[in-house]
Amino acid sequence: MNFSKLLSFVVTSLIVAPSLGATITDASQVASKTFDYVIVGGGTAGLVVASRLTENPNVSVLVLEAGISDEGIFQIQVPFLGPTVLPNTPLDWNYTIVPQAGMNGRTFAYPRGKLLGGSSSANYLFHQYGTDEDWNRLGSVSGDAGWSWSNMKKYVQKHEKFTPPVDGHNTTGQFIPKLHGFNGLTSVSLPGASTPLDPRVINATQTSSEYPFNQDMSGGDHSLLGIGWLQSSAGGGVRSSSSTSYLAPANSRPNLTVLVNATVMKLIQTGTKNGVPSFKSVQFGSSPGTGSTPGGGAPTTVSAKKEVILSAGSVGTTQILQLSGIGNQRDLQAVKIKTIVNSPKVGYNLGDHTLLPNLYNVQPGSSFDDFLRDPNQINDAVNQWVTTKTGRLANNVVNNFGFARLPRNATIFKKNKDPAPGPKSPHWEVIFGNFWFNPGIPQPSTGDFLVVVSVLLNPTSRGTIKLKSNNPFDKPLIDPNYLTTDLDIFTMRESVKSINRFLAEPTLSNYVVSRFGDNFVSADDDSSIDAYVRSLTTTIFHPVGTASISSKNSNNGVVNPDLTVKGADGLRVIDASVFPFVPSSHTQGPVYLLAERASDIIKAAKY
Repeated sequence: MNFSKLLSFVVTSLIVAPSLGATITDASQVASKTFDYVIVGGGTAGLVVASRLTENPNVSVLVLEAGISDEGIFQIQVPFLGPTVLPNTPLDWNYTIVPQAGMNGRTFAYPRGKLLGGSSSANYLFHQYGTDEDWNRLGSVSGDAGWSWSNMKKYVQKHEKFTPPVDGHNTTGQFIPKLHGFNGLTSVSLPGASTPLDPRVINATQTSSEYPFNQDMSGGDHSLLGIGWLQSSAGGGVRSSSSTSYLAPANSRPNLTVLVNATVMKLIQTGTKNGVPSFKSVQFGSSPGTGSTPGGGAPTTVSAKKEVILSAGSVGTTQILQLSGIGNQRDLQAVKIKTIVNSPKVGYNLGDHTLLPNLYNVQPGSSFDDFLRDPNQINDAVNQWVTTKTGRLANNVVNNFGFARLPRNATIFKKNKDPAPGPKSPHWEVIFGNFWFNPGIPQPSTGDFLVVVSVLLNPTSRGTIKLKSNNPFDKPLIDPNYLTTDLDIFTMRESVKSINRFLAEPTLSNYVVSRFGDNFVSADDDSSIDAYVRSLTTTIFHPVGTASISSKNSNNGVVNPDLTVKGADGLRVIDASVFPFVPSSHTQGPVYLLAERASDIIKAAKY
């Protein structure tokens, strides 16, 4: 998202130095070189596991995070400013994907949070859990019924703390209380500041045959289909991340050590067990720009008595496995790395949700665009948030979103299997924002805009992540291979048509003036819509699948049902990379639930 240069300036000026608390910043401060568990990555999943494992005072845990602490950074805390955190900032890994054949050879940023909390500290705060069919498919593919929704739903209660919105409005009819937890750790709330767009969208659901009103958008037992109110990972007007919700209450425990500015270079084989190599040591250096040398300083090695847990995300976990000699032998040979565990699927099966910002000109005076251009309004909003944690900045950037499916008799299904996990799960998402949003393209100096983002939820295109070299500080080659199947481009095409039909509903038709952009204005038949889609679509950055789970005896995966790495001892992966399919929702909530159950699995493990 590109807010105005003015807003970016205001945000930058308000970043303050981190207050690290119990978190340490240099390897010399690590009191021991041996812990029960070493967790690589202090992101969404890693901090859940660290918090849960250290509930036992007899268990010692070290977390290694390549980024900085999230504490004291203004733009992270303020929900409305989520879009300013990434990409191309010091809080981002600043990855770029390779040119995409399905997108006219374009390349663009691939944002991932590089700080405590990971992407939960840097995302747009959308919070859902996927559909029950998503989880039931995972249970089936893994051969472990414990991953099915009937078991996973209990972790919502353990994880979530549903919180009243900051404006105190009556939320009756905007969510279903029985679907939520109220005594968990991560705050989740409904919108706390209304916009002129809200009633137009909600009222349009009363006349739309494609997008009925949906009272609760969290998923699980309740359908995601339709349009409803956004639930955000925030409470009291402040972002709630894995750092603020899971790490904060655990950070004073003497059995937990969290080291930031620590880039893991590789895992080290420490012997064998039952005929397979053990990986219980981790080599890391200070992150570039934080150590004594630009390359990251001299390496340090730490060891785990029980196991090493990779929670570095779909990109980071893949890169570390490959650097450690765990991966596709052909790929490792290409970068002169000795293969220790030939695991052909490491780095493959990359799936991701695509994002298309469909822009419209709307009636003047009712969008956020003038606010984003006006320093006086921005400063007033900043002062209100600092003083009371209320107002526009205490709210997310959107209030309404929804989901839809292709019809069962869609022509594409004559030759293609439905990629959704079941008949209740959506094929695309729509997100409504009353402001200019077009990644990489600055906001125009005049005009009022509506953006309706369409998101491909069940991509059949699959990509790869491979090493560029054997230098751990080189960024990997990321190729999501977007929009390279007939089904994917068909679904995106139909989402555009569907959005245009929805905007023709009475409460929206007198608000929307016209489409914006030459390619969009002229996109009136299938071929021109396809060309428009390929010219503008990017990513909503939900990568999964590069260390996929599969049944215990299957070779078509990287980790076992208990998330241990196939062909290795002492090593487990707990992050979004283990999902074989992208969930039919935003991925933050599913990762939290994954990490909660993984923590229970580890606690029950026999060593």
